[in-house]
Amino acid sequence: MLQSDPKLGLPTSDRLPDSDGLPVDNELHTLVPNLLGFILGFVWSQRLDWFFGVNMGIYHTTGINPRVPIVPDAFLSLGVERIRDNRLRKSYVVWEEQDIVPRFVLEIVSQTPGGEYDEKLSAYAQLGVLYYAIYNPDFWQRDRQEAFEVYRLVNGRYQRQIGEPLWMPEIGLGIGRGIGIHRGLQREWLYWFDAQGNRILTPEELLRRYQEQFGELPPQ
Repeated sequence: MLQSDPKLGLPTSDRLPDSDGLPVDNELHTLVPNLLGFILGFVWSQRLDWFFGVNMGIYHTTGINPRVPIVPDAFLSLGVERIRDNRLRKSYVVWEEQDIVPRFVLEIVSQTPGGEYDEKLSAYAQLGVLYYAIYNPDFWQRDRQEAFEVYRLVNGRYQRQIGEPLWMPEIGLGIGRGIGIHRGLQREWLYWFDAQGNRILTPEELLRRYQEQFGELPPQ
């Protein structure tokens, strides 16, 4: 007897918007995720089994309407093709990614609360995202939360994790805060860390160290 396929009739990525069309609240919402992606692209340059999305729609079938995406500030998926079908992704469509959901999601809290601690937390848990990080450097007192929180999915529910940087063994990276310079701005940023708790340097920092040591740019 033929079984029905729940994926039949679902649209392809070419027929779906690549975001929710909403502008970001401020520059931080692009600078922080792009810095994380920039570092990852450098340290994982030889790997082809990951994808890091920034302000990109995730289409899935665990919500009410599969045509309505959830759009985190950043997310990381493992076990997927770095580039699908020799072209860049317009959005992340779970049913086109062998049903692989992101392993890590980041939300940055805006001046206008966006449900990061309730609606989105519930949605990511339902989707099956293993690690959910919330960065709230400006409004944590208003929201009565910590400035940086990471949750891990345990038996379908998120549990707040203690310690920073937080090592995520299923990903092979740690995540945490640090003071640094990016695009000429010295401030607190989010960074990746290794298993020993050492912050992974950015390409900008590595270039600066090279220049300090040799007084010239590295060969191209």
